Amino acid sequence: MSVAIAALCIVAAYFLGSIPTGYLAGKWLKGIDIREYGSHSTGATNVLRTLGKKAGATVLFLDALKGMTALLIVKLLYAHPEWVTLPAGLYHWLIMGSALAVVFGHSKSIFLGFNGGKSVATSIGVLLIMAPVVALGTILAFAGAISLTQIVSLSSISGAIAVMILMVVLQQPLPYILFGMLAGLYVIVRHRSNIQRIMAGTEPKLGTKAQN
Repeated sequence: MSVAIAALCIVAAYFLGSIPTGYLAGKWLKGIDIREYGSHSTGATNVLRTLGKKAGATVLFLDALKGMTALLIVKLLYAHPEWVTLPAGLYHWLIMGSALAVVFGHSKSIFLGFNGGKSVATSIGVLLIMAPVVALGTILAFAGAISLTQIVSLSSISGAIAVMILMVVLQQPLPYILFGMLAGLYVIVRHRSNIQRIMAGTEPKLGTKAQN
């Protein structure tokens, strides 16, 4: 029974991550497919450049909320053993599994033919529940990079590197360290086209409007 519940949590996390908030914002606000504009991503940064600050901030919040909710479901189950009994040793691993599933779901949404965003905001939402101090350090790394460069992608990569380092330095549980390594590398890989543009000096800065 506990294995079935754990599997259900992970599947639910994937479908939660798959909710295409940026895509829906484009359809509802302007009747467009956000994937045809700018970076072709459904993430908050492309929404900001295409639809404006309010839409970008809303999608950022909702994407982070997806990550938070996926982990809060697991925490809720463990807080109520009268609903279902889960082995104590499973907790951190189930948190890790749900975290990876919601992050993957955001970038590979089943509702968009396995397209999506780059998982930065959803990863931050996950970290706020999994390891708040790591989340704070990640946000500070992102904020420092964005203040210096005005390049969102470079700042996101800086945050991903910070996650990997902070998970180890702050001696988080092994499943959390593994999540930090896997998610951090995944976010960096998702930004490979941005890295090419950064090296070429053509990556747009914050405030640049998206082009179709």
